[in-house]
Amino acid sequence: MPAALAAIDRLSGLLERFRVQAQLHHTGALCGLAHFDAADGHGYLHVLRRGHLEVSHPGAREMPERMHFDVPTLLLYPRAITHRFHNPPRDGSDFTCARLIFDGGAQNPLSRALPALIALPLTRVPGLHAALDLLFAETDRVRCGQRLLADRLFEVVFLQLLRWLLDHPDEAGIRAGLITGLSDPRLARALVAMHDDPGAPWTLERMAEHAAMSRTAFANAFRDAVGQPPADYLSDWRIALAQNRLRGGESVKMLAHELGFANPSSLSRAFAAKVGLSPRDWLATTAASRAAHDEIA
Repeated sequence: MPAALAAIDRLSGLLERFRVQAQLHHTGALCGLAHFDAADGHGYLHVLRRGHLEVSHPGAREMPERMHFDVPTLLLYPRAITHRFHNPPRDGSDFTCARLIFDGGAQNPLSRALPALIALPLTRVPGLHAALDLLFAETDRVRCGQRLLADRLFEVVFLQLLRWLLDHPDEAGIRAGLITGLSDPRLARALVAMHDDPGAPWTLERMAEHAAMSRTAFANAFRDAVGQPPADYLSDWRIALAQNRLRGGESVKMLAHELGFANPSSLSRAFAAKVGLSPRDWLATTAASRAAHDEIA
């Protein structure tokens, strides 16, 4: 890790505002065909502990149709994507799996910034060993509080994976976006400041000061690393926060000043420009969609 990044907490501000919760889904052998349906709306974190695995992605355009693994491997699906595990019927591979629930669903900034699938041998991510030993010890036999503790340990594994991705974006195949921006020591300071204080009067000059760069150099570096101009990223961040907190019951009036808007009408206009619906219509659509999903489930 570059020394300049050592003193910056690049993740807490994000994860405090957009939680990622893990729920133990399966532990033990998987024999035959195991199906994980995108319609369930979950991401997944799978740990292949031993054995062999063939994974297929029916209908997916953004990843290989089939993949094979024969070493202990961690597989992260940060978005809801249908995938199937094909295992030998006589010698099932050994898995520990968790569902991942991202605050904001598909609009979660971390979920959007990650590739559709990250598959890494466990030995590639330093620091995983201790957490996985604890996780396997909990999932190997039933004890009081097993599920709750396993959920928290899966969240520790996910956080350690995120740390590794921030330090190795090229190795992980991360495209331009939030992760690659946070991987740059200069841009990380500006991004963390915006995450921590979204309502501040952020001018390009103020952002560049946090990065210790000129305005032109900062704007160009930010666009290259994040894939959009700084002002557009800030607007997206504010609207993502508004969506998450509106979903939690807060009002446009309460949020407007805190998120840096002159008044509730200004927030509503910016929201409609980004989302395509007014906050009220978006909330109604979101509630109807959730109700339909719950009825199907």
